[in-house]
Amino acid sequence: MSASVSSRTFLNARNEQELLAGIRKEVEAGSLPANVAAGMEEVYNNYKSAVIQSGDPKSKEIVLSNMIALLDRIFLDVTDPFVFQPHHKAKREPFDYYVFGQNYIRPLVDFKNSYVGNMPLFIEMEEKLKQGHNIILMSNHQTEADPAIIALLLETRLPYIAENMTYVAGDRVITDPLSKPFSIGRNLICVYSKKHMLDDPALVEMKRNANIRALKEMAMLLRSGSQIVWIAPSGGRDRPDPHTGEWAPAPFDTSSVDNMRRLVEHSGPPGHVYPLAILCHDIMPPPLKVEKEIGEKRIISFHGTGISVAPALSFSETTATSENPEKAKEVFTKALYDSVTEQYNVLKSAIHGKKGFEASTPVVSLSQSWK
Repeated sequence: MSASVSSRTFLNARNEQELLAGIRKEVEAGSLPANVAAGMEEVYNNYKSAVIQSGDPKSKEIVLSNMIALLDRIFLDVTDPFVFQPHHKAKREPFDYYVFGQNYIRPLVDFKNSYVGNMPLFIEMEEKLKQGHNIILMSNHQTEADPAIIALLLETRLPYIAENMTYVAGDRVITDPLSKPFSIGRNLICVYSKKHMLDDPALVEMKRNANIRALKEMAMLLRSGSQIVWIAPSGGRDRPDPHTGEWAPAPFDTSSVDNMRRLVEHSGPPGHVYPLAILCHDIMPPPLKVEKEIGEKRIISFHGTGISVAPALSFSETTATSENPEKAKEVFTKALYDSVTEQYNVLKSAIHGKKGFEASTPVVSLSQSWK
């Protein structure tokens, strides 16, 4: 995709009316599918509402500027689709997709009510990266904005980690026209999620082969050392309990955890596995149920967010009393998941329970590193 070339339809828009008229113009010209156009309008209206909700006096200018960039990039990809490689490196020039993604999500974050748990551990990670070690973050997953939220909450204090993290990404964020511009700005290892592996029986073999290639790319990446990799072993986003409406981290898949652990252990450089919790579902909540079709409805809000990390877990120490290898895998997965859940509940108390810093515990110390 030639990121330096772009239609002027959206870039020349001077106001909301011209921007929305541009969407309709391209549909009439046959260069923009109606379903993508409908998604573009929906995102515009929802994003506008959320940014205005923030109370920023420059909200209208922010909305126009960021939506011009987004709609232009969506349209560019529709006319000249970007194809992701199994290992995708963030595209920073001639158009900086990373900065674009940060600028787009930043106005949605209520930083006054956002928190980082255990910042000294994030600083510890950066020191280990400088020494050539690999860092794996076993995390829950809440929204398409997770990578931006992690980077936004760390960029002031730890810009290197914010910009250099690699995310294990499911196929939906590299195929959905509204997600692709954000994904292009992140370092990715692209895989097919177990939750969608069987959606189309004719594609199962292709997906499995693609995942094997992605694992090989991951192994090569880790062999080079100094890598920080985020993975959601649940294989998808958290969803609210259908009966209570309460959110909690989705269960971790034992085989996903063990595959990643073994890759790290056999990569050569020292590796460390940390449990990471994310709370940001209010920003862009996913559909209540897993959907097969691409093109979900985008709900967008201005809200507090949080991330927290706990000390790295050693597989040998955690599973020392396990009676067999299979049990050991389950014990390690449970230990990671329990830590993520414990941290998540602290973030939930701070943000949704409005306890702020008082929600801190002996296990999770909350701070705001951007101050």
